Amino acid sequence: MEVGVVVEVVEKRVVVVVVVVVVVIVVVVVVVVVVVVVVVVVVVVEVVVVVVVVVVVEVVVVEVVVVIVVVVVVELVVVVVVVVVVVVVVVVVVVVVVVVVVVVVVVAAAAVVVVVVVVVVVVVVVVVVVVVVVVAVVVVVVVVVVVVVVVVVVVVVVVVVVVVVVVVVVVVVVVVVVL
Repeated sequence: MEVGVVVEVVEKRVVVVVVVVVVVIVVVVVVVVVVVVVVVVVVVVEVVVVVVVVVVVEVVVVEVVVVIVVVVVVELVVVVVVVVVVVVVVVVVVVVVVVVVVVVVVVAAAAVVVVVVVVVVVVVVVVVVVVVVVVAVVVVVVVVVVVVVVVVVVVVVVVVVVVVVVVVVVVVVVVVVVL
């Protein structure tokens, strides 16, 4: 009779030990899987953000350079045309000897040159403002993505810790009750 009781107690303890070991292994596997998934998600998000930022900045820089080159070339052509016209008019005026017309033409040419310079300055300022705004938007997007990723990681880690603690408490309670 006593041998049967001893065998029964030993069997209960073996079952409890096996259950505890299995539960601990399952918890460890779940924790490892969750951590690996979180790390992979974070790495993928960071890589995507970096690629997007690089592509956006490259596109903006190329567009800005093209705009500046086009504007400068057009404005230089306008200035050359104005200068040629002024020279031709001056030659004609000198031939005709009308000083008043020469003065008027020079003043008009100066006005055109001033307008050209103002247009170039305005275009460059607008392009610089656009670049600054685009870069600022990209930086804000990167910061928001990083903050979201960090929050997700923290939440996942807290949940994993809570699950581990609950499982450990349940296992301890089961062991105490059975033993």
